[in-house]
Amino acid sequence: MTTYLPRKIYRAIGLFISVITIGVIGYMLLSDENFINSLYMTIITMTTVGFGEVHPLNQHEKLFTIFLILISISAYGYTASILTEFIANGRFFEKLKLKKVQKEISQLENHTIVCGYGRNGKQAVAKLKHFDQPCVVIEKRKDEMADLERDGVLYIEGDATIDEDLISTGIERAKSLITALPSDADNLFVVLTARQYNKKCIIISRASNESSYGKLKFAGATNVIMPDKLGGAHMASLVVTPDLVEFVDRLTIAGEVEANLEEISVDELPSKYLHKTILDLDLRNHTGCTVIGFKTAGNDYIINPEATIKLEADTHLIVLGNKEQIKKLREIF
Repeated sequence: MTTYLPRKIYRAIGLFISVITIGVIGYMLLSDENFINSLYMTIITMTTVGFGEVHPLNQHEKLFTIFLILISISAYGYTASILTEFIANGRFFEKLKLKKVQKEISQLENHTIVCGYGRNGKQAVAKLKHFDQPCVVIEKRKDEMADLERDGVLYIEGDATIDEDLISTGIERAKSLITALPSDADNLFVVLTARQYNKKCIIISRASNESSYGKLKFAGATNVIMPDKLGGAHMASLVVTPDLVEFVDRLTIAGEVEANLEEISVDELPSKYLHKTILDLDLRNHTGCTVIGFKTAGNDYIINPEATIKLEADTHLIVLGNKEQIKKLREIF
């Protein structure tokens, strides 16, 4: 992690403390005054505010006061040069911004970490923002920083393959991680590191080669996505079954068309529904939505489930409805 104040600033602070210490000790020895009076004399001398002395100064005290004024001016000049340099090259505001970002990240919980802000990373962040899901991006390429600033995305400049940088995104508190780096080897390293620090994290990894699929799954990836393979399969499906694919494309989770899909975790439902059936939930009458899928605790999927299926812990419902029905569903459940 980058230190907030650079070493030169610490030196300037140390210099001022040293001047004050010299002044207090000098006045206590020369004037035989107590600590408070000596501190008072030191401060009014350093700041040249013109307040009266605690007593008329003798020759030795006057010489010491001249010396204290001179070293105080030197300390002021040194500090001013450092601050001017610090602000002029933009590091001051950069450090302030970094401090603010680090504070925001430290407050995040159950957030999503996106590694890489390329084509896939940008699509992932856009989807997360649409659903108001907290996320933080870690990116090392300088040319992507402008896009992150423009899009108003919380990010840190770092390398996701470095443990310290990944830890700085709050991996221990994250709910999920998406690694969309160009290199399969880098994605594999990120998956291994993330799984080491967070055993429960949902990890989604991008892969370019089919040979990387098994390695990423073995390393701990929950899901592995191959964008090129998906794109080719989708285009072929548009040739074979165009109407079916177009219909499925309209079943989006983005909330931008008439038909939408929504996932409901049974664990997030009111406790009165636990161990009840889908029929007891009565989604159709309450919201107008229809249950079209059910995911068991063993990660098995049931298409068009029976109404008698029980709602147990760690299970999920997949429901279908229009925008108004999905909105009502979110409000109620």
